[in-house]
Amino acid sequence: MAITNEKREPLWNRNFVRAMISNFLLYFAFYLLTPLLPIYLDHQFSADKDMIGLVLSGYVVAALLIRPLSGFLLDSFDRHKVLMICYFFFFILFAGYVGAASILMFAIVRTLHGLPFGALTVSNQTVAIDVLHSSRRNEGVGFYGLSNNLAMAIAPSAGIWIYAATDNFTILFWISLVMALAGLLTVSRVQTRPRPKSEDKPHFSLDHFFLTRGWLLAANIAFFGADWGVMSNYVAIYGKEQLGITDGTGLFFAILSAGLFISRLFGARTLRKGLITRNAGVGVLLSSVGFTLFALCPQPWAYYTSAALIGLGNGQMYPAFLNMFIKVARKDQRGTANSSILTAWDLGMGIGILGGGILAEYLNFSAAFWGAAALQIAGTLVYFAATRRFFTQRRLDIETV
Repeated sequence: MAITNEKREPLWNRNFVRAMISNFLLYFAFYLLTPLLPIYLDHQFSADKDMIGLVLSGYVVAALLIRPLSGFLLDSFDRHKVLMICYFFFFILFAGYVGAASILMFAIVRTLHGLPFGALTVSNQTVAIDVLHSSRRNEGVGFYGLSNNLAMAIAPSAGIWIYAATDNFTILFWISLVMALAGLLTVSRVQTRPRPKSEDKPHFSLDHFFLTRGWLLAANIAFFGADWGVMSNYVAIYGKEQLGITDGTGLFFAILSAGLFISRLFGARTLRKGLITRNAGVGVLLSSVGFTLFALCPQPWAYYTSAALIGLGNGQMYPAFLNMFIKVARKDQRGTANSSILTAWDLGMGIGILGGGILAEYLNFSAAFWGAAALQIAGTLVYFAATRRFFTQRRLDIETV
């Protein structure tokens, strides 16, 4: 049970709200284009499927590579200045899509765009945590994620609707540019407190780039990232080939997003009480049931029910794990903690996409989703057998007993 001897501070301070709005605009600008870029590459450059996959994978690799460095920069320099620089380059590179006259130029722009995107997701999240009062940080982390959940829920549909109405990709590129500019202007008004220098911080260590104190947390979250990689990339094809669902993918992700939103909303209440490990436990169990149901029962009702369960589970699990990363890190390692969880998640996603594709190619999509369910269950067992105790022993705060 939480022990709180300090005055109750407001959660929704101006700077936290601005950080949330800028995070929403960041994800909205990015995901407005995401589902339509394969169509654009096909129509504009007559690219085949292999080439489309190669071009679009560049930003994932770039984001994965930049995140450890971004954590180091955030912990070594003024975080707001780092955030502003990252947001500026994220904004300006949208103009590159408009000017890309060849598929090579588009691939270069897309890959370069992954660098500020990867760094920006770390820096904005770190600054948002900084401007929260320590007594509201647990629940604030949960609420913060609602902004990108909401953007990821509505931006792809909005992009598809705009394209259907206009048949013009250039309009979409300009809308994303304007949304990113709005986010840059919003984040420029965030005020952060000066951070005291840590006297005992080592001059150079692996901890500058990866939170070694949280290595098991990172390994565990990678299991769940792998499941997400399989689900997000192959659910549409699976639904079409196995269930005959040709127009239900949008509904699947709408239900999934609703589950994430509701779960984060109500999960913040228990995070406020300091029940971090309980939230994580509930989340991984719900997700395990969802992934197992999806693989076990190839029926439309199970298809949509599993979306709700996975959304509810991940909405509980991810904010809890993020809190655990933050609480095993020193105050001067907050950027590294944020970059470490995102790096581990992305690495897991990459493994899931690759492994799921191999299983689907040589066996079938059912095997791919059984593999995802097995990984989810394995990650759940690791959590209850080791990770929960690992966190309790290594946490550096004393907010709960």
